[in-house]
Amino acid sequence: MTAKHIFPRLPFGIYIHWPYCLSKCPYCDFFSKVQKTVEQEKIIDGYLNELDFYHRIYPMEKVGSIFFGGGTPSLLKPELIEKIINHIDKLWGINNNAEISLEANPNTDNGTLFRSLKNAGINRLSLGVQALNETDLKFLGRTHNLKQALKSIENVLQTFDNHSMDLIYARPHQHTENWIKELNTAASFGFKHLSLYQLTIEDGTVFARKGIKTPDEKETTEMFIQTENFMEKNGYIHYEISNYAHPGFESRHNLLYWQGDNYVGIGPAAHGRLKTKEKIYASEYCCRLEELSPEERAEELLITGLRLKKGINKKHFQKQCGISLNRIISAEKLKEISALGLLRENKKTLRLTSGGFLLMNKIIEELIC
Repeated sequence: MTAKHIFPRLPFGIYIHWPYCLSKCPYCDFFSKVQKTVEQEKIIDGYLNELDFYHRIYPMEKVGSIFFGGGTPSLLKPELIEKIINHIDKLWGINNNAEISLEANPNTDNGTLFRSLKNAGINRLSLGVQALNETDLKFLGRTHNLKQALKSIENVLQTFDNHSMDLIYARPHQHTENWIKELNTAASFGFKHLSLYQLTIEDGTVFARKGIKTPDEKETTEMFIQTENFMEKNGYIHYEISNYAHPGFESRHNLLYWQGDNYVGIGPAAHGRLKTKEKIYASEYCCRLEELSPEERAEELLITGLRLKKGINKKHFQKQCGISLNRIISAEKLKEISALGLLRENKKTLRLTSGGFLLMNKIIEELIC
């Protein structure tokens, strides 16, 4: 494939997956490896080769975002992170205002880590705290305590201008009232972005094997509603089902996924989506490309796009998959669900209401023809 086949002018990002962790959290069903010592330099050389491959496939766009996720990418040596960023810049070029994010855990904070990461080129730090009390930190299998979490929070806020924190709610025996108190503490720190995930018990996890139960549906529904109300009263925009941000601090990289734009995935368990002038590709580790049909991509775009508060832009949807949104959804079901107040449609967009968010998966199943 040569450059003339490339369809230019699309947002473009790169995801770097570092799969290694110091321990496996009992709720986690992501691909990760518990391995305290690895040959980081050798692995990163392989990542650079992957980047070279994708540059040959897709050479024309400058990079607008880079995201180091995992696993625990804060275990990576900062000089190797800098090496990856420099290689990306050498291949594609990085926009001057690019968002370069990294996920970090408090248990990797040695007091100088965040400054070193910033010097390496990271300009947005996402801190995986998950809970703000000792009991739930232990329950969630986190290897940091509250004191470490609070110190890391302080270090992140002092070091970065763009920052995010992750919390998990709907824990067993948790009630809306004590969750909102915890959320009030979280909001008081001043993070520009908060990712708030409902705990789900996934097959194959330690929690599933132990038979852990989350609060009932009535309680979790109330938690979701009160979370949205609280966050918006405190200046955060609810822009994606689990994500809240101060205006202008939405995760630009994650928006690539939800809006269906182009991105490359590097490393184990990473995947990507690339639209060229002629074809749509799904990419997998290591340097494997699979062509997607317009219908397959359209279903993906429906699933990810309805996660956004603003919903699906119909014109952008058709640009990304080549077919209209109305072609893949049931007009009858659309009418029925809209009449229930769960969907809103106009000439430009299709979006879920706040009530629709609570039934998102079911609504998507009903909509797809």
